[in-house]
Amino acid sequence: MLRILKNIAILEGISSILLFFVAMPLKYLFNNTLYMRPIGMAHGVLFVFFVLIALYFAVKEKWNLEKIGIILICSIIPCATFYVEKKYLRKI
Repeated sequence: MLRILKNIAILEGISSILLFFVAMPLKYLFNNTLYMRPIGMAHGVLFVFFVLIALYFAVKEKWNLEKIGIILICSIIPCATFYVEKKYLRKI
């Protein structure tokens, strides 16, 4: 299950890069919305999975409130899940 959380953290970071640096510029600079829906949907699903699985691990591993807070805040900051994976999930 930890491997799933690590993989979702990486995939969520990649999806945010694609969303903010590919899909959104195409939409707003070139009026091309082709990639907005699939990338946005993938990013949203990965975000929800990341938060749910992180909360599952928080309860299972009895993480302290600081660690839970940092991980959840990083889930809403673009590309910060890379930081979470490197700093918190590699040591588990």
